[in-house]
Amino acid sequence: MMRSALWLPLFDELADPKVVAGLAADAEAAGWDGCFVWDQLLWREPVRHVADPWISLAAMATATERLRIGPMITPLPRRRPTKVARETATLDRLSGGRLTLGVGLGGDQFAGELSRTGEELDDRRRGQMLDESLEILVAAWNGNPVHHQGEHYVVDGIEFRPRPVQEPRIPIWAAGFPGNARPMRRAARLDGFFPANLEHPDQLAEVVATITDLRTDRTAPYDFAVGLPYDVDPLPYAALGATWWLPEVPPGVSLDTVRGVLRDGPAMAGA
Repeated sequence: MMRSALWLPLFDELADPKVVAGLAADAEAAGWDGCFVWDQLLWREPVRHVADPWISLAAMATATERLRIGPMITPLPRRRPTKVARETATLDRLSGGRLTLGVGLGGDQFAGELSRTGEELDDRRRGQMLDESLEILVAAWNGNPVHHQGEHYVVDGIEFRPRPVQEPRIPIWAAGFPGNARPMRRAARLDGFFPANLEHPDQLAEVVATITDLRTDRTAPYDFAVGLPYDVDPLPYAALGATWWLPEVPPGVSLDTVRGVLRDGPAMAGA
């Protein structure tokens, strides 16, 4: 059965972590399965207020007991992997093992958050940084000393303890555009794929077939999460392999609109 998660841009009325924590608690009470948040440093006008995702997620973790939480997605190439290793392990422990880590390249197109902060703009190099960061994270979560000498990062014998709660590790979903081979190959090595800008269920069917063929262990659990406008019926996507539905609300959306989506309930509640 497909599970459902709120997907919140932490802007304007949603830039208050107390508000977001309250929404997460209400979502849990209403039968939702997760609550994920955007990870953006800034956004284009008229958005003016932006919250930090990790502190918001910590607030959500303490306000809930079973809801799966996480950034969807965090652009790892603009974050230090050693810091993310500490943040994710701590958040997984705080939540009792409920963190899902969504990762991707990030982009500069919406607010220039890469160019305006001196981050890497080349997609190929950010892809290399993403893959290298993932290597470091997986090694760090094992709890053994990490020895990494790469093109972009160095970790010299650091032990990252305490470890996360989840075994064998925190699940990772990779984002990417359908039809782009490199993101799908990356996702096939991980625990889930979050295809961007789906326009039709048939696109998802192609993604599911491609990634299934690429996976080395097809018996392991795997997720296909779809972000769709909140007024689009997700059930045709569920029939073609979607395991999570994330109703997308636009940046700067009113709190009342989010509460309306929440009250409408999870996708399968009335099915």
